[in-house]
Amino acid sequence: MIRAYSQVERAKAWMRRFRGTAPAFACVLGFTETGLIPGISAAGATPHDRQYTAVADAEFLLLGVHADTQYPLPPLKAGASPVLITRAIVSAQNIPIYLFNAGLPHSPSVPAIDLQGMPARCLSRGNALDLAIVQHLLQQGLMWGEKLAAETLQGYLVIGECVVGGTTTALALLTGLGWQVSGKVNSSHPTCNHQQKWQVVQAGLTQAKRWQVSSEQDEQADQRIGENSSTALLISDPLQLVAAVGDPMQIVVAGMAIAASRSCGVLLAGGTQMLAVYALMRKMAQTENLSWQPDQILVGTTRWVAEDPTGDTGGLAELLDIPLLATQLSFAESRYEQLRAYEQGFVKEGVGAGGCAIAAHLYQDWHQAQLLEAIETLTEKHEHQSVESQKL
Repeated sequence: MIRAYSQVERAKAWMRRFRGTAPAFACVLGFTETGLIPGISAAGATPHDRQYTAVADAEFLLLGVHADTQYPLPPLKAGASPVLITRAIVSAQNIPIYLFNAGLPHSPSVPAIDLQGMPARCLSRGNALDLAIVQHLLQQGLMWGEKLAAETLQGYLVIGECVVGGTTTALALLTGLGWQVSGKVNSSHPTCNHQQKWQVVQAGLTQAKRWQVSSEQDEQADQRIGENSSTALLISDPLQLVAAVGDPMQIVVAGMAIAASRSCGVLLAGGTQMLAVYALMRKMAQTENLSWQPDQILVGTTRWVAEDPTGDTGGLAELLDIPLLATQLSFAESRYEQLRAYEQGFVKEGVGAGGCAIAAHLYQDWHQAQLLEAIETLTEKHEHQSVESQKL
């Protein structure tokens, strides 16, 4: 039910260490106006819907199907929210949930720890977040990582996210850190919109004055800089980079995972976004002089992300030297069309779905049948509620 896609021995050692131990789940909610660009994301059929994706997912994550829904799950062009996967697992296996608001345009309808962040401006502007906010959110992440680890000493912390447009800010972050990753990231679309993402990222880094003409033409520079060998990146303080082109989730999760790794395991639940966070952590550990235990941390996602033919998640993980796991959960035989859509490349991941599916197998040895039954049972309840709501 779990396959290692990069750094296989490190990944297997992590699984052996934490098999059978109790996980806890932290989900960090954030927002970037990048997600409002037409066509940039499929996590909500319209830009208006995408403003409410995170608060709707948060409500469903904590409450499941209930009568008085304040924020219904937003309509998608195809598929169903990955929070169905996450909610089915955490509720059935009694996994503790910690919900964090790193910066949202609308307050969650359920209890969430408010980190006093801010929604990010569109990264194309080159000033996505105030630097003071980034510094504050880092300290919040470090503090809460230490707190959560103290309650998870014998197990591990699964950290998920919900940020519409987050794979584009991930591309911006990785590019700003000096990696040539255009064409390697994923998206919620069945075919990744690489060109659109790359244009947005180039605009943001240019506005932030993170580009300059360079005569450096050696092979190593070409590998790390990007498609244009006459362009070099001004690598600077990673906190300034997040402020320029990042989103509030990235810095919170980076701080949280760094602090938690000192005393417990960490499973960064996501694909492209969490690989970018890991790369950010590594840079921050150097520049901010933060102690951490890298071998305690890996990234876990879904098979739909890891095997997306329009991205290169495994290659990205290898390039960044990060261990990557993916659940082998399949919806090919599901009786629900919106779940089978995952097999056509829609949605793929989010709200910690892949990491929670990995945890379900490691913790209580759930396999395909148990996972599918739990997810379909919840989907059936949600469909019934939706029909009843339309009658009112």
